[in-house]
Amino acid sequence: MVGAALLAGRAALRVGAGKVFVGLLAAQPPQVDAGQLELMLRDPGALLSEVPLSALAIGPGLGVATAAEQLLAQSLRMARPIVVDADALNLIAQQPALQAAVAARAAATLLTPHPAEAARLLGRSSAEVQADRIAAARAIAARLTSWVALKGNGTVIAAPDGRWWVNTSGNPGMAGAGMGDVLTGMIASLLAQGLDAERALVAGVYLHAAAADAAAASGIGPVGLTASEIVDPARTLLNRAGG
Repeated sequence: MVGAALLAGRAALRVGAGKVFVGLLAAQPPQVDAGQLELMLRDPGALLSEVPLSALAIGPGLGVATAAEQLLAQSLRMARPIVVDADALNLIAQQPALQAAVAARAAATLLTPHPAEAARLLGRSSAEVQADRIAAARAIAARLTSWVALKGNGTVIAAPDGRWWVNTSGNPGMAGAGMGDVLTGMIASLLAQGLDAERALVAGVYLHAAAADAAAASGIGPVGLTASEIVDPARTLLNRAGG
């Protein structure tokens, strides 16, 4: 669980967030990320209450215990753009009060479910979600007044007003563990750098997949491609595009 949060934090840092804090909800969390010393690891409660944040990502490595639910509720009350992924999505699917809190937010909310998480949010089966991915993404966006990236082969991006896009880049190597955590970090980083929800989500999804394609083209994958291996290609692509 700690690894998921660190993957998101490393991705956020390397695509330009500048200063990245990582709150770890663990009994004995590490005090430093030996693989990325620049990350500032904090108690998550103190992080939310004491640190002025430009944007927030929650979900990777969160778990679904009571403490996780309380942190999610606190995060949703913050007047900051937020990316919601993984266990945070599962908590929202389980709790009507959290669903209402998401729908009522004034700041931008960006949800990044995979098909099973989308199914839980909609009260449907994964097969039903996959049968009409565009409709599923639009339904979540409308129900929760949020921006949605329904991950998978052809990630579907849906806006609260019904508009939608399909990303066509990427490769099968992206099915590996941790890829969604890296995407969450990238999107949060773009939000922190001042992009609005639409541009951050569209650009983040494209950058994530394009980095996987660049890695594969250089001989790293698609077979055996890992989530951490697409972070540096993403940074290179962003710098080539002018940041």
